[in-house]
Amino acid sequence: MDPEMVQARSRWQTYAQRWTQVVRLSGWRRYPEVGALAGFLAVFIGFSAVAPYFLTLDSLAGIMTIAAELGLVAVGVTLLMIAGEFDLSVGSVLGVSSMAFALMVRAGWPHLVAFGAALALAAAIGALNGWVVTRGRLPSFIVTLGSMMFWRGVLLAVTGGFPIAYEGKSSLMFALSGRLPGGFHASALWFLAVAGIATVVLTRTPFGNAVFAAGGNPQAARALGVEVHRVKQIGFILTATLAALAGIIQFSRFGSVDPLRGEGVELEAIAAAVTGGTLLTGGYGSVIGTVLGALIVGMVRNGLVLAGAPAYWYRAFIGLVLVGAVIINLRIRRSG
Repeated sequence: MDPEMVQARSRWQTYAQRWTQVVRLSGWRRYPEVGALAGFLAVFIGFSAVAPYFLTLDSLAGIMTIAAELGLVAVGVTLLMIAGEFDLSVGSVLGVSSMAFALMVRAGWPHLVAFGAALALAAAIGALNGWVVTRGRLPSFIVTLGSMMFWRGVLLAVTGGFPIAYEGKSSLMFALSGRLPGGFHASALWFLAVAGIATVVLTRTPFGNAVFAAGGNPQAARALGVEVHRVKQIGFILTATLAALAGIIQFSRFGSVDPLRGEGVELEAIAAAVTGGTLLTGGYGSVIGTVLGALIVGMVRNGLVLAGAPAYWYRAFIGLVLVGAVIINLRIRRSG
């Protein structure tokens, strides 16, 4: 192995061991958000030191806009991952739903009706994914990978590869992504509201307990009367619906949508969820951690631009943060 890679791996292990000791002493190991909080503080302090104008109101508003649109998708992905499944089709669902909304409003549909129809379309796609996974007993990774490719192909075929623009405005579009005082967009409020509701559902309701049980130990959950298939089916529907909401919010902000809209979002959403402490194996995670993970992605994307770094470093930086967070989260989990 290359000496530099060995040295880098050794550094990451040292950092992980230190954080594990801190968690052990503090009693925080029960909280999956610890790794995300550490990453959030490190990225925030780092960019505050090296990037001019990072702490300005405009910069913070931009970070929140990026985090909100990604975070809406990531919240659904988090719930589904805790339940023990993946959905790689959320990027394509985001694109299909926003394109459907755009075509409907251009055709003269009332915006509220088009909004409901686009969400219903996404929910139907999610229900189909969930039905194939649970009834066919197929891996969700494979099923949703196929769904991702299928719906992206449909999107390209329907549009011919050309974007759809809409110059009209409405109170609904303003409510979804209008600019608020301070430069923030209304999407931030939607993100915080959805994250708050999801946190309450996950931690304070029987359905939340069922989600953890379905992902942690499906056999034991069934023995206790949990309808594991139904829980996962609902998870797929919620994930697709939130992806559609994010897509419609993006369309409302830009006034246009292209056939590649949402491409790569599925990986960023998984990265935000895993950075936030959600385990790939299911049964463990946190929506609050995912919120921090989405904010980390927003800070990295905005901070690199302000620091003058080339745009292609964005995914590399996210990869480093992701690997570091996974190491810390696994060590924290095992120490518990």
